[in-house]
Formats: sequence, C-alpha cells, structure tokens
Amino acid sequence: MNAAREPIERWRIVAPIVVAIGVLALWQAWTVLDDVPTYLVPSPLVVARTLVTDAGLLFASLGVTVSIALKALALAIVAGVAIALVFVQSRWIEAAFTPYVVLMQVTPIVAIAPLIIIWVRDTQVALVLCAVVVAIFPIVSDTTLGLRSVDPRLIDLFRMNRATRWQVLWRLRIPSALPYFFGGLRIASGLALIGAVVAEFVAGTGGQGAGLAYQILMAGIQLNIPRLFAALVLITAAGVVFYGSTVLLSRVALRHWHESQLDER
Repeated sequence: MNAAREPIERWRIVAPIVVAIGVLALWQAWTVLDDVPTYLVPSPLVVARTLVTDAGLLFASLGVTVSIALKALALAIVAGVAIALVFVQSRWIEAAFTPYVVLMQVTPIVAIAPLIIIWVRDTQVALVLCAVVVAIFPIVSDTTLGLRSVDPRLIDLFRMNRATRWQVLWRLRIPSALPYFFGGLRIASGLALIGAVVAEFVAGTGGQGAGLAYQILMAGIQLNIPRLFAALVLITAAGVVFYGSTVLLSRVALRHWHESQLDER
C-alpha cells in the first residue's frame, strides 16, 4: 500500500513545480517576444532581480506584515476557541450571539478598519485587531461544529459511566473537534495575512514600521512595477508558508489516531 502511494505523493510535489516552471517560462517568453514594457508587466527575471536588489527593504516590510498576521492568528485562535467552548455549553447562548459573529464576518474590513484605527491609539495594535476580525470566524464556526459533532452514543456511554461535564468536554468533545479546528485554522491563517495587508492599506503607515502593503502603495505611486510584483510574490509566498505550516501541524496532531491521517500512512 505504501509503495503504491509513493508515486502519488511524489507527483503531488512535482506537479505544482512543473506547472509553476511552465507558467514562468510562458510569462518570460511573452514579455520578451512582445517587448512588454517593464512599467506594465515586468518579466520574471526582472522581478527576481528586484527581489535581490531591494531585499533589505522588502524583507523588513515582510517581517512587519508577518508579525501582525501571526499575532492576529494567535489572538483569533484563543478568542475563537473560547467563544466556541462557550457556545457549546448552551444552545441559547449560541443562538443569541452567533448572528453577531456572522455580522463581523460579512462586514467588509475596509469599512470598519478606519474606525478601529481611529479608536485604538497604537497603530500596530489596531492593525492586529483588524486582522483578528477577519480571521476569527472560521475558528469559531468550525470549532463549534466540531464540538457539536459528537456521536450521541458516545455521549450516552460517558453519562452511563457518570462522567462529569468537564470530562465529557475534555475527553470526548475536544478530541472530536480537533479535525474541524485544524480545518478552520487553515482558512484563518490565510485570512489573518489578508487582514493584515488590508489593514495596512487602510492605515497607510510608513517609515521603519511599514509593511508590504505600504511598499505596494508606494511602488504603484512611483510606477515601480517590478518592486510591486516582488512584494506580491513575497505576500503569496508567506501565505503558502502559513497554509503549509497549518497542514503540517494538523498531520502531527492527528497522525496517530484520526482516520483522515491514518489512511495516508
């Protein structure tokens, strides 16, 4: 079984790389053959050169954006799991507060970010809060669903053995909710990065604490399109790393007992 899976696993790694190489080659050929101006669409080689020449500026800004996204993700995890644990204790509480959690999700962050930035004096704290608003919903919804999705027969078994409410929660509901939680975490990790970038756009903070969004804004104003593309490449790469890290974390946490990971072994 493992031997049969090895070619599939290798292809999962090789196939995206092959596609990426093909897209980059076509992009490079198009810009060269059609003599596309750099200020419109720079070639991959020009973007790569910009990544090297502007590495100090771009990677410092990347560090700022990633720091905001990670802080927001951590807060979203803590707050989201806490809210889900409260929701699962009472259907009345869940019914009363779920609409407001949904309201936070459907309200565009660009509409409320200016208010948060005005109300919160510390700009960095305001940016983190904006990203939390974007990232918290998948954690709350998926974790709540996981805590609710427990086999009723197992709950009856726990009650027959006189398990306390805490024991049911800790030994049954939380383990059952872990796959759902990690599913929400995968989505929230990307949303935290998006929220951080959008908040930076709205805040327009510059100087030493400027993130990648500010560099994109300035590159657009200055028509420095290669730097703009380079910043976009870094944001995309950061998003891929975020997602890959959550997938790896999920596999490490679930590989020894959950069927979703046992099937891949």
